[in-house]
Amino acid sequence: MVVGECWPTMDLLRSEPMQLVQLIIPIESAHCSITYLGELGQFQFKDLNAEKSPFQRTYAAQMKRCGEMARKLRFFWEQMSKAGLFPSTKSVTSDDIDFDNLEVKLGELEAELIEMNANDEKLQQTYNELLEYKLVMQKAGEFFSSAQGRAAAKQRELEAHHSGEGSIDSPLLLEQEMITDPLKQVKLGFVSGLVPREKSMAFERILFRATRGNVFLKQSVVEDSVTDPVSGEKVEKNVFVVFYSGERAKNKILKICDAFGANRYPFTEDLGKQFQAITDVSGRLSELKTTIDVGQVHRSNLLRTIGYQFERWNFPVKKEKSIYHTLNMLSIDVTKKCLVAEGWCPVSATNQVHLLHFLIQNALQRATADTNSQIGTIIQVLQTKESPPTYFRTNKFTCAFQEIVDAYGVAKYQEANPGVYTVVTFPFLFAVMFGDWGHGICLLLATLYFIIMEKKFSSQKLGDIIEMTFGGRYVIMMMALFSIYTGLIYNEFFSVPFELFGPSAYDCRDLSCRDASTTGLIKVRATYPFGVDPKWHGTRSELPFLNSLKMKMSILLGVAQMNLGIVLSYFNAKFFGNDLNIRHQFVPQMIFLNSLFGYLSLLIIVKWCTGSKADLYHVMIYMFLSPTDDLGENQLFFGQKFLQIVLLLLAFVAVPWMLFPKPFLLKKQHEERHQGQSYGLLDSTDDPLEMELHDPHGHDEFEFSEVFVHQLIHTIEFVLGAVSNTASYLRLWALSLAHSELSSVFFDKVLLLAWGFNNVIILIIGIIVFICATVGVLLVMETLSAFLHALRLHWVEFQNKFYEGDGYKFCPFSFALLSEEDE
Repeated sequence: MVVGECWPTMDLLRSEPMQLVQLIIPIESAHCSITYLGELGQFQFKDLNAEKSPFQRTYAAQMKRCGEMARKLRFFWEQMSKAGLFPSTKSVTSDDIDFDNLEVKLGELEAELIEMNANDEKLQQTYNELLEYKLVMQKAGEFFSSAQGRAAAKQRELEAHHSGEGSIDSPLLLEQEMITDPLKQVKLGFVSGLVPREKSMAFERILFRATRGNVFLKQSVVEDSVTDPVSGEKVEKNVFVVFYSGERAKNKILKICDAFGANRYPFTEDLGKQFQAITDVSGRLSELKTTIDVGQVHRSNLLRTIGYQFERWNFPVKKEKSIYHTLNMLSIDVTKKCLVAEGWCPVSATNQVHLLHFLIQNALQRATADTNSQIGTIIQVLQTKESPPTYFRTNKFTCAFQEIVDAYGVAKYQEANPGVYTVVTFPFLFAVMFGDWGHGICLLLATLYFIIMEKKFSSQKLGDIIEMTFGGRYVIMMMALFSIYTGLIYNEFFSVPFELFGPSAYDCRDLSCRDASTTGLIKVRATYPFGVDPKWHGTRSELPFLNSLKMKMSILLGVAQMNLGIVLSYFNAKFFGNDLNIRHQFVPQMIFLNSLFGYLSLLIIVKWCTGSKADLYHVMIYMFLSPTDDLGENQLFFGQKFLQIVLLLLAFVAVPWMLFPKPFLLKKQHEERHQGQSYGLLDSTDDPLEMELHDPHGHDEFEFSEVFVHQLIHTIEFVLGAVSNTASYLRLWALSLAHSELSSVFFDKVLLLAWGFNNVIILIIGIIVFICATVGVLLVMETLSAFLHALRLHWVEFQNKFYEGDGYKFCPFSFALLSEEDE
């Protein structure tokens, strides 16, 4: 056998046979052994230390070390994302990495990056503060210069009327203050700064109330947003100057500024000092800008260096962390020289596990020589009653269909898998509701784009909706193909019929076709070879004809799929050796369902074949109300009345057949096993039926009442479900009719109506509206609606006949899954 040999083929109907394997690994080779198993990706480890906390496990220190390195790498990733940089996409090299050196290097890089971030943050804060200071000096300077100009003009006006000399020590004093004695004048103080614009009105009101109106506030709007030095965010602000008198007012103003997040900056009235300060601030801003730019370039270079090596560091760290996490699941031997591992692996992988054993031995020859260890890894298969995990090996085509089934519940170990049939039945039932080959072609083109570009899209991070659509691209492809098929049967292309398979079988009685809508058409040719005759579309009898066709077709499909589910329950019971379920569950269920709805399906087929006008509603109703009455004109074949009586009796017999025998037979088997087979062989308990008879809590008592109530519930559920599930399949008819009518309305009332105006603009508008309505309603909403209804039919009407879905997935330890788990 070679390492690259392909896996053996597997039947998708049953999950792969699993076995519980025990590995006894010397401590010195444990790390390398787990590494090889991770590369193989076919071994699911059991946690043998579940009772221990993470800090009590053997490799807690190594886990902490790997977690710290992973934290530093996440920090690097965040910093690169903020800077708009991305790690190199080059493939990870297989060179061995010295984790001691890597840990030191990551620590040095983190410290350097943190220091650079701190310095850059301080420089940016200083730069933003100087910008605000410059704005305050410019805006406040405008306040003072304009006020001083007005005061000087007022002073000159007063000098013209009075001979006394006034004082202009404070340019913002009132007129009465200007003409008073200079010794009695009051010198006003002021506070300047910036306040967020959204808080400016509240800021003004609080100042007025706190000082009882003894302040004068002047504000000026800053046109552009300002970067706040504290938060670092862009904020719209106003420059303010508050004039006050007295220390108490000053203290109140300072506290209010702090409460509103207003940044205060000093300001001088001297014009010369103002000019000098603005010049100094502008020079410092220029120097800081240069320093910040140099720092940003240095930081970007450092992040690019990290990004080039990021994947080379990140994957080995995640790999090492996963190895130690797995090693912590192993129990240590009492001699503390070996580690014991238990886990599940597919039977088909056994040979490769043995091959792995040899690979490990070859890889650890030097390690064995250094440690003087003479023990290799020991592999042995264990016998267990524990239910194994469920493993279906799927490909990119079947994966999405299997996910549809797993969303309902993971299959029990080796239970019949509905995913095999879902590949065909799910898109087919969807297409029955969505039948239009024009819409199907649109869906097919869209999904073919995803399939052609799948290599590109699989390596990109898509949005939630696009990613979901891309994941189900093969499901949508099958849905589109079946929609084209059913659309050809319905003969609908955007609700328009075509004579694709030959001319119609019907024609008018004369060339004028005047009596086509009254007397009707006559058959002049052989029956249309495939699908609905195009002449049916647009006639008065189109809707009654299609209603009857699709309703009967829905019942036939529903009964067929429910019968398939019951047949699969037979194969489950036969596979697990449960003859009781075959005799007292499968047989009466088949009799009950087919005595009623199987017979209805037979009547539908006979009526189609014979062209009879019998009323099937009347036949089925009076089959229960008056089974002995004569059928009259509703009789479809000879002996129908006798057959109905027999089927009705069989249906009545099937109900107690499902209800009573099974609980009593289970009780009898339980008593026989404990009376006559108390000392049977241990292997005899391998029978799934005997395992089922065990009490869940390990007691020997048989709770007959619980078993009987469970069987009663199961019987009632099936009897009522046979009626409700059959009626539920009528959704195929309802949604198909709704889709067809919506398509017809959009075509007739939008496209044809616009065409009738003989106006190019109206025609273009009509085409745009038709395309938007078709895509938005029919190709999106109707697709989603039909998808959900098909999902319901599979989960409830089909799978509840045989599918338990109480298993758990096989989740092997694999390095290939590390990136997916990380996302």
